[in-house]
Amino acid sequence: MTSTTADRDRAATSRPGPALLRRAGSAAAWLWCLPAVIAALVPVAYLAWRTTEAGGAAVLEQLARPRLTQMTVNTLLLSAAVTAACLVIGTATAYLVSRTDLRARTAVNLAASLPLAVPTYVAAFSWRAAFPGTEGFWISALVLTVSSFPYVHLPVAAALSRTDPALEEQSRILGDGPWRTFFKVTLRQIAPAAVAGALLCALYVFHDFGAVSILRYETFTTAIYSAWRLGFDRTGALVLSTALAVLALILLGGEWAATAPGRRARRESSSGREPARLRLGRAAPLAYLGLAGLTVLSLGVPAWSLIRWTLDGVSTTDPAEVWTAAWTSLSLSAAAATLTMALVVPVGLYVARHRSPLAAVTERLVYLGYALPGVVIGLSLVFLAINLDWVYERFYQSVPLLVFGYAVLLLPLGMGAVKASAAQASPQLGQVAASLGAGPVRRFATITLPLTAPGIAAGAALVFLTAMKELPATLLLRPAGTETLATRLWTYTDVAAFSAAAPYAALIVVSSAVPIWLLSRRIGRLRP
Repeated sequence: MTSTTADRDRAATSRPGPALLRRAGSAAAWLWCLPAVIAALVPVAYLAWRTTEAGGAAVLEQLARPRLTQMTVNTLLLSAAVTAACLVIGTATAYLVSRTDLRARTAVNLAASLPLAVPTYVAAFSWRAAFPGTEGFWISALVLTVSSFPYVHLPVAAALSRTDPALEEQSRILGDGPWRTFFKVTLRQIAPAAVAGALLCALYVFHDFGAVSILRYETFTTAIYSAWRLGFDRTGALVLSTALAVLALILLGGEWAATAPGRRARRESSSGREPARLRLGRAAPLAYLGLAGLTVLSLGVPAWSLIRWTLDGVSTTDPAEVWTAAWTSLSLSAAAATLTMALVVPVGLYVARHRSPLAAVTERLVYLGYALPGVVIGLSLVFLAINLDWVYERFYQSVPLLVFGYAVLLLPLGMGAVKASAAQASPQLGQVAASLGAGPVRRFATITLPLTAPGIAAGAALVFLTAMKELPATLLLRPAGTETLATRLWTYTDVAAFSAAAPYAALIVVSSAVPIWLLSRRIGRLRP
C-alpha cells in the first residue's frame, strides 16, 4: 500500500501544472493563426525588402522632402474628420434604432447599413456629376463619411441589442437622466464595438484610392498610385508606402492602448429582458429629418446619378459583356470570402479567448494589411510571383493569386466579426465538453462552430461585398482578359463614359446590397 501511494504521489508531481497546460494550449492555438499572420506580413515584407534595396541615402532624401509631410498631414486630417463623424453618426443611428421608440426601426436599420454597398468611387462620381466642380478636403470627407459610417452603426447596434438593461435601470433609479445614463453606463458598454468600428473607418480612409482620386484630394494612396503608374519615382512610392504602414502601426498601437483597460469580454445579458425605450416626444421630427437627410446624402445622390446614367446608356451597353463581368465578380468574391474566413476564424477565436500580448500583436498584424492601398498589396504579390520561380510558373496572373490578394486585404473584416461572436460565447461550455471526454475537433464542430456561426456569416458577408468593390488590387493581379464589374466601371469612367459605366455600377450596388441586407438582419436584429 505504501509503495502504491508513493507511486501515485510521484506520478502526480510529475504531471504538468495547470499554468503549463494553459501555455501549451495557447501556443498550439496560435499555430493555427500562423497562415493569416504570414499572409498579412507579405506586403510588409515586400516594402521592407524593396526599401532596403533602394539604399539609405535615397530613402533619407525622400524622407526630407516636404511632400512627405504634406501627405501625412492630409491623410491624418481626412482620417480624423471621417472617423470622428462616423463615430457620432454611427452611434446615434444605432441608438435610435435600438433604444428609442422610433417607428419603422427595421427600415431605418437597413437604410443605415446599405451605404456599404455603394463603392466610394461610385459615390464620388455621383457627387461630381450632380455638383460639377466639387473637389477637395470637405467633399472627400463628406463622401467617405456617408459611405463608411455603417462600419460603426452595425457593431454598435449589435452591442446595444446584447447589453444588460439592468445597469441602465439602476442609473435611472439613482436619479440620472437619459443623457447622463447614456454617457455613464451605455457608452461604456458599447465602447469596444464603437472603437472597433472607428478603427475600420480610419484604416479605410488610409487605403481608399477611388474617392480621393476622383475628388482630387491628394493623400498617400493617390501619391503612391501616381508614382508607380508613371514609373518616374519608384523609390518615392516605396517610401510613401512604408510611411503609410508606419502610420497604420501607430494607429493600431494607439487603439490597443486606448482599449486595454476594458479588454475583458462582455457576455450577453442573461435576463433576456427588453430595455426601456426612450420616448423621443418632440424630438421625433428632428430624428426623422436627420435620418432622411443622411439617407439622401448616402443613398439618394448615388441612386439618382445611377438611374440617370443607366437610362442614357441602355442602348449602348452589351448585355453579354455586363453579365460576364457580373459572374466573374460574384465568383471571385465568393472565393475570396471562403479563403478569408478559413484564414481568420482561428485568429478570431484565439484573440477572443486569450488576453495576452501575443494575442494583441497578432490582432494588430492582421489589421495592418487593411491600411495599405490595394496597389501596394497587388504589387507585393506581383513582386513575390516574379522573384519566386515556382510561384511564377503556377500562380502569376492567375485567379488563385488574385483571390489571395483579396484575402490579405480583407482579413480584418472577417476577423472582427468572428472575434465579436466568439467573445459572446461562454467558455464554460467547452470546458464541460472536455471534462466529458470530447476531443478538440468534436468540441469545435459541436460547440465552437455553432456559437460563432453568426459571426462567421457576418464576416463572410462583409468580405464578399468589399471584394465586389475592390479595384486597384484587381487591376494588378487579374489574369489577362479577366474583367470584373469594378474594372469595367473604372475603364469607362476613366474616359468619362458615365452612361456606359452605369450598368456596371448599378450591378455592383445591387449585388452588394444582398449581403448587406442579410448582415443588417443578422447583426442588427432587434427584439420586437
